[in-house]
Amino acid sequence: MLNIDGSQGEGGGQVLRSALSLSMVTGQGFRIARIRAGRKKPGLMRQHLTAVGAATALCGATVSGDAIGSTELTFSPGKVEAGEHTFSVGTAGSTTLVLQTVLPALLTAGAPSRLTLEGGTHNPFAPPFDFLAKTFLPLVNRMGPRVEATLERAGFYPAGGGRFTVEVTPAAQLSGIELLERGEIMRRSVRGIVSNLPRGIAERELKAVRKKLSWPDECFEVVELRDGHGPGNVVMIEIESEQVCEVFTGFGEVNRPAEAVANHATQQAQRYLRCGAPVGEYLADQLLLPLALAGAGAFETVRLSRHTRTHIDLIGRFCDVSIQTDDHGRDGATVRLG
Repeated sequence: MLNIDGSQGEGGGQVLRSALSLSMVTGQGFRIARIRAGRKKPGLMRQHLTAVGAATALCGATVSGDAIGSTELTFSPGKVEAGEHTFSVGTAGSTTLVLQTVLPALLTAGAPSRLTLEGGTHNPFAPPFDFLAKTFLPLVNRMGPRVEATLERAGFYPAGGGRFTVEVTPAAQLSGIELLERGEIMRRSVRGIVSNLPRGIAERELKAVRKKLSWPDECFEVVELRDGHGPGNVVMIEIESEQVCEVFTGFGEVNRPAEAVANHATQQAQRYLRCGAPVGEYLADQLLLPLALAGAGAFETVRLSRHTRTHIDLIGRFCDVSIQTDDHGRDGATVRLG
């Protein structure tokens, strides 16, 4: 059984989620201590317990320490069982983070699966559903499996109440992919999305983005959600190239000006465009595990975050795969597996 320090890297929930994913895939149990030691409120929160519960449901794991506020947890996995599952995070806890915990184990499971996830789908502390559906899953599908996600209802922080389904058709073995050149940019779009809030908020945000990016008017759109649960607002910038569709977001919050929300998303997009790499910072972190399961692959990314470096170290403890990194500073970084 592996012993893991949950305070490594940024000391957040990512270490636990990655360990759960790797444990289910490899069959190796682990004991993690100092969970979320780097956070204001250390220990397990509800959304982390949902991830633990989801992993346990999929593989019949033996678990101890799975309680709110617990800073230690032991997880001994069983055999992964495909099938139909529903996971409810509650309030606005991120459904996408729970999915990213359990999905790797289902990509090579012996049968198809259907998952329903309930909770927050658009949360400032996690990737939104749109990143999952437009950025991450299309690349996973290129590796062999077939994964389709359908948003039924958006759920914004802090109310939550969102819901989406995921259909997974596994592959016998994942195939590696290489994403080393961005290629031509095929499409650009900016959406100002409001749910149960005035349209003017999104209009101000789009005006601020337009001033920074100088894209044609047809790239900009206000979207008013009629079926969203609770008030919510997000600016979403999409840049689709020959290889990848990247999604950058800025979330509205109480007392945060619309212009500040827009600038947050715009700065991410501008840095991505300046670098020229096809893979954004967050996508780099998410690609590591499926490529490690494939045993081969490579990508060029904007930068190696602390999250990504921590993930690389953790994968090395569970998997017998070589991961080499070449940091080019402001010009990005190259990651090679196998």
